[in-house]
Amino acid sequence: MIDLHYAPTPNGWKVSIMLEELGLPYQVIPVNIRAGEQFRPEFLAISPNNRIPAIVDHEPADGQGPFSVFETGAILIYLADKTGRFLPTEMRARSQVMQWLMWQMSGLGPMLGQHGHFALYAAEKFPYAIERYRDEAARLYGVLDRQLGKTGAYVAGDYSIADIACFPWTMTHKAQGFTLDDYPNVKRWYAEVRARPKVQTGLAIGKFVKEPFDEEARRNMFGARAKEMAGKR
Repeated sequence: MIDLHYAPTPNGWKVSIMLEELGLPYQVIPVNIRAGEQFRPEFLAISPNNRIPAIVDHEPADGQGPFSVFETGAILIYLADKTGRFLPTEMRARSQVMQWLMWQMSGLGPMLGQHGHFALYAAEKFPYAIERYRDEAARLYGVLDRQLGKTGAYVAGDYSIADIACFPWTMTHKAQGFTLDDYPNVKRWYAEVRARPKVQTGLAIGKFVKEPFDEEARRNMFGARAKEMAGKR
């Protein structure tokens, strides 16, 4: 019923976990981002920002034919509304989930992504950039830790798309040089979410062979290819 255009990254895991949690039938369509498949016209038709993941729902609620959705926050909201799960309908509870989802989309993901880029992948190391994004990532871990301390459970109270959005990015903590011992509430929450059977299944989806991380992969993943394409328009 749903096509999942996907690569096994934190953003990809958000949607594979969500689909597994919901029990919706779907098929994985791999997008090799190192090989530049995100720039293929057929993928850009459903994800104009040339980023994974994206979905195509072949049985949308309006019954008017296939419907595509890109951007992970929008996909999670769409699937939650489609099924009536993991996003409350009551105004205050729904707003709490949406606030933390937007926090992940605008803060946690981008800042951890930038720190990971400069600390782990950049060919040239810039101490200022590494320190700047590491400090911001640490601040955001602190924000999450305090929120989880307040709820004593999940990010917005009950398990929701806010948790499904945040969790995959915290999976990078070891690679990025963070320890969850510094954030005890995050550590407790991380263990609880990771132990969910459907989360484990979602994380195992699409572990297909990756292309070597060479100069061509750098061009495809870090903006050079997109810049070239923009210059041709």
